[in-house]
Amino acid sequence: MNTQASKMELIQMIKDIESSDLIEKVKQLILQNRADFWDDLSDNEKEDIEKGIEDLDNNKRISYNDFLKKGF
Repeated sequence: MNTQASKMELIQMIKDIESSDLIEKVKQLILQNRADFWDDLSDNEKEDIEKGIEDLDNNKRISYNDFLKKGF
């Protein structure tokens, strides 16, 4: 069975679920297995993001227009 057919079968199975507990378990399983973009970032990219968050937390901000003027 190909991936698309498997997805359609799974969709039908989920549609037929009556138990809210089972629906929640399926939802949690799917959410837990989603790829997190953070894992795909390089160490430098992660450091840049963390530095940006730290700057924002310390009220170190520049306007969007100033940002564009710097040529980023």
